[in-house]
Parts: sequence; structure tokens; C-alpha cells
Amino acid sequence: MRAFIRQLPNFHKILIASISAFTVIVIFALPDMEELSQNEPRLKVGQHYPLTLPEDIVTPQAPPKVFTTWETYSVKSGESAALLFNRIGLSAQLLHQLITTNKDIESQLSRLRPGDKLNFGFDSQHQLTQIIRPISAYESFRINKIKGEFRSHIEKKEINTHYNYSEATITSNFWNAAVTSGLSANQIMSLAGIFGWDIDFALDIRGGDHFEVLYEEQFVEGKNIGRGNIIAAVFTNQGSTFKAIYNPEDGNYYDENGRAMKKAFLRSPIDFRRVTSNFNPTRRHPVTGKVVAHRGTDYAAPVGTPIWAAGDGVVEKSGYNQFNGNYVFIRHSNTYITKYLHMKKRLVNTGQRVKQGDTVGTLGGTGRVTGPHLHYEFLVNGVHKNPRTVDLPQSKSLTGKKKEDFIRLASKELDKLKRYNNLLIAKE
Repeated sequence: MRAFIRQLPNFHKILIASISAFTVIVIFALPDMEELSQNEPRLKVGQHYPLTLPEDIVTPQAPPKVFTTWETYSVKSGESAALLFNRIGLSAQLLHQLITTNKDIESQLSRLRPGDKLNFGFDSQHQLTQIIRPISAYESFRINKIKGEFRSHIEKKEINTHYNYSEATITSNFWNAAVTSGLSANQIMSLAGIFGWDIDFALDIRGGDHFEVLYEEQFVEGKNIGRGNIIAAVFTNQGSTFKAIYNPEDGNYYDENGRAMKKAFLRSPIDFRRVTSNFNPTRRHPVTGKVVAHRGTDYAAPVGTPIWAAGDGVVEKSGYNQFNGNYVFIRHSNTYITKYLHMKKRLVNTGQRVKQGDTVGTLGGTGRVTGPHLHYEFLVNGVHKNPRTVDLPQSKSLTGKKKEDFIRLASKELDKLKRYNNLLIAKE
């Protein structure tokens, strides 16, 4: 071996010596295995040990689900929130905590009406966590318990609006024609209200009159919840055509030129009903039989029917005599006076200020009459005028940019109404 090493070149001898020396150093420098294992935990086979993972590879877990059990109760006649809570097993202390949380909760729980439904939500320990009170088809008042405290808010569902159309030609009376066309009772009264400053629906309606109505249908989650505003309407009465378009900016109706449909006076101070006599200055008196001036209009309706102030004004006289019975005179300005006679009951006093549409009394048969009715008179500068045909001062109309914007809107809405009319004709 030595002879072999002596034969090697010097370079190889030096390399072998270096490797040998490095090996010896490494062997003696390494720590003892016993020392290395003294500070390390010793694991036992078959035992479970926790494993810590880096946060970046850990998937967050959703919080545990909270299950709510719902119970629905209807408010009974004469039942308050206190009685309702007692009936369903909830404490008076809980009700006190709720109504003292905020004024909205207090208002909602203190104004319960018979038939109102309340949904109560309970957790797994049967502790109250939620209350839902439906307000309408698209609104609910909601109370939630969050971290031991009650909070409330109004929850609204999205309303989707579609257009619908109705039209009819009157043959017998306006009400029957409107019902046949598919309008609801509320829509019929709204339509009469829109045109009530131009048409007396108790006196002026004739066979052959025609109307067209474009209105909203409202849907929530695909379910029809009712009808919205009348968007546009056209009414032809005795050859005269009136148009009305809804202005969403102020909620009022105007004609196609931006003039307000609302006038200073109503054409009729009562719901349209059967009429016993027209404006007739040579009418025979119903009691004496003599021809006397009948400077007014008589409206027949059930006793107790509300009578409205035809316009804003001040009650000049509220009293009774043997001829007029219970009567009310209203001065609307230095120019106009309206009179309401034979009422069952007067609901305003002399000197009282009234607004158009306020109830001033109820229909009756007091004074010299043959039957219950309202006798209505309209005076201009002290002269009796026919309230059906007299020119009435207009209410405030649109001007400037508002008028320009509305005229463009009116044109679009009337075009829609016309298209629906054309579609209906095409179907026929």
C-alpha cells in the first residue's frame, strides 16, 4: 500500500491527504446523538398530536347556523300588545324592553288593529329574537335582537310596475261602464276626481260618453299586489274631450298643455248619485206647487252622505231656518259664494276656514222639502249661476322649464295610451 502511494503523483498525494484530514475533523466535530435528542419531544406510536398549519393554507369556517322557529299570531278584537304577549307566553318585562328601545317599535306595537298579523321568531332556547309585522304587500316592520339588544327597520321589497288599459262607452251610467271595463272602485272614484273639476258626474254624464284610462299594475316577486296611479286618461263628455296626465314630480294631474286639472271649485259637492232636479229658474216648488225660481241644483243621495266644500273659503253662515233647514254658506272671495241647504247635520261653524273637499255637513231632509236631498247654489258677484257650466278659475298651472318637461312627458304618455287602444282594436 505504501509502495502504491509512493508511486502516485504528488498532486494526488496532496488531494488524498486533504480529504483524509477533513474527514477526521468532521467526525470529531459532530455532537453526540444523545445530546441532540435530549431537547426534542419524544413521540409515542398510536397517540394523537396537534398539528399547527400555516394560516395561508387554512380555509375559514362559516359561523354555526342559527335556527329560528316562527310562530304567527293574529291580533284579536280589543287586544293590545300586552294582552297579545300574555296570550302567547311572552313576559311584560320583554314587552317593556321592546317599547322602550326606540319610538318606532313603540309606535308599531301600540297601534295594533284587529286582524293584524305578527310573526315571532324564536331561537333553539325559545328566546325571542325577531318580530315581523307586515305593513303592506311590499313593506314589513322588522325587529331583530343583535348582541342582546333589539333593533328595528322597515324592510321593503322591490315593486315592478307594468301598464294596463281600460276603456268603455257609457250606455246606462258611468259607474256600470267603468266596472264593466275592469276598473276597481277606487280607480272609478279617482277617475271621477281627476275630471271632477270639469264634469259633474251626477248631472253631466250622457249615453255615448267615452273614456280611456292608462294605469299602473304593481307586482312584488311576480305577484300582483294591486293597482297604482292612473297615468293618463281621456274623457269625452257630450262632445267635449278632456285629457289628464299624471305628473310624478308633484303627484298632480294636468292637461296636455300643462294646465292644472284642479280648479278653484268642484263641479259637484257630493259623490255622483241620482239627481232629482236640474238647474231650472222656473221650476215649480215641491210643496206649494207655485212656479218659483229654483236657483240651484238638487242632489239625491242616502241620508248622511258627506257634503264637501266646493272650494277654499270661510263659512259666512252656519245655521237653521224653516225654509232652508240646516244650511251653510261659504264665501270663497269677494266674487264667489256657495250655499248648501237641507242638511241633516252641520259640521262647521260661522267664521271657520275650510279647504276644498272638507266635509261641511251631511245630506238630509230638513226645512221645506218633500224628501232628503242637497240643494246647492253657486253665486258669482251675487248672481246665481249654473255650477255645471259656469267658468271656474283654475288652480296653479305649470310654467317655465317644468311646463316644457311635462309637455314632453304628456306627449309620451298619451302616445302609450293610444298604442294600447290600437292593440285593443286589433284584438277585436
